[in-house]
Amino acid sequence: MDGDEEFFDAVSGFDSDKSLGGLSEANPRVTAVVHTGSSTCNGAGKAGERPPQENGVQKHRTSLPAPMSTRSDFSVWSILKRCIGLELSKITMPIAFNEPLSFLQRLTEYMEHVHLLHRACRLPQPLERMQCVAAFAVSAVASQWERTGKPFNPLLGETYELVREDLGFRFICEQVSHHPPISAFHSEGLQQDFLFHGSIYPKLRFWGKSVEAEPRGTITLELLRHSEAYTWTNPTCCVHNVIIGKLWIEQYGTVEILNHSTGDKCVLHFKPCGLFGKELHRVEGHIQDKNRRKLSIIYGKWTEGLWGIDPAAYESFRKQERRGELPGPARPDDAAERAESSTADAEPAVQETVQVIPGSQLLWRVNARPPNSAQMYNFTSFTVSLNELQTGMEKILAPTDCRLRPDIRGMEDGNMDLASQEKERLEEKQRAARRERAREGAEWQTRWFRQGKNPHTGTPDWLYAGGYFERDFSGCPDIY
Repeated sequence: MDGDEEFFDAVSGFDSDKSLGGLSEANPRVTAVVHTGSSTCNGAGKAGERPPQENGVQKHRTSLPAPMSTRSDFSVWSILKRCIGLELSKITMPIAFNEPLSFLQRLTEYMEHVHLLHRACRLPQPLERMQCVAAFAVSAVASQWERTGKPFNPLLGETYELVREDLGFRFICEQVSHHPPISAFHSEGLQQDFLFHGSIYPKLRFWGKSVEAEPRGTITLELLRHSEAYTWTNPTCCVHNVIIGKLWIEQYGTVEILNHSTGDKCVLHFKPCGLFGKELHRVEGHIQDKNRRKLSIIYGKWTEGLWGIDPAAYESFRKQERRGELPGPARPDDAAERAESSTADAEPAVQETVQVIPGSQLLWRVNARPPNSAQMYNFTSFTVSLNELQTGMEKILAPTDCRLRPDIRGMEDGNMDLASQEKERLEEKQRAARRERAREGAEWQTRWFRQGKNPHTGTPDWLYAGGYFERDFSGCPDIY
């Protein structure tokens, strides 16, 4: 890898409720189940053994081994000042600006609210299912709130797996391309109720004060029991004040979720911050049928929750609001709202909570973060467990798994010098391997994914070839 190829590249990611299968493995049995459990557990000693459980419940760690390191000693401007308006590539950033996760692990955060998919599979009506899918699409970016660290760029051939029997899914992803960087993923419900897959390659630009990640790649969800397929693309993400000031994140753009089976569509508008910041984090949209008749209005915040309401009830409420018949929230002083820094993009001081309209249905609510989240890179409880390596787990993981990366492991343990040294070593090893392939005229061969066409959109995609969970890792490359 030629340095950190994409600065902030992953800034791209509830109410608890508990044949299209061609891309899935034929055998639904989960072998060699891998969990991310408590660091106090003694992991599997033999390949295929499950980590120990306490009272039949798998425990997960609640904190990282070491707190987040400071970033105050580095000047981002000295590195980025020549990159304004350009796509960020071949830029080496100090490791202090990273978080101890690979981008592949960050992709796995899509699954934090997987209960929404299980619920969608059980619902009888297409509109109800679309509401759940819309909530899942919004929830996938919720973990990015205040996550201003940069994940490690995956090495070519790097993989990550996550099997969560308690949440009912397994997940595998692979870095399938280095130029351009492309990450492919595939997840399936353990009850054969859904498939969730895609390939992601965000395009990033630096605009002086901010870094913008434009989403590339299609996300596909298949609800197997209903023979339904949905596709969408994530919103654009922007990190403000990368040079000076407090870092803050906003998501904006239009996300269209299409049900290829019924023709129904959900159109979601992630609102930009706006002049006075009233729209920060807000999401508004609607669900329409194939004849463009509105079936439901959806609104909320991607940092808080999402609600649905009948269009007629929504319009009636808005008419009363415009006539001044409803009490409005207190507004801050206009002069204070207009105050802006000449050196930083001011984050709105007042961020109003969602005003829930009477008659609305709660579709999803964000999980509360652990109390020590600020000292753990603002990770969620789900995220904290992603890089945990139990004793003996290395015997059943693929040798390319992110958990085995020494630079990420060093940073998680608080050893920044070791992390920097290992990062440089891995980058040089990857460059040497690329030069060797060039001399031999050899093409890189992916291990678990193959290039093809998305079965629903017909566009280029990377599709899971199967076989990973049979655990024959003899053909895996030596990348660490």
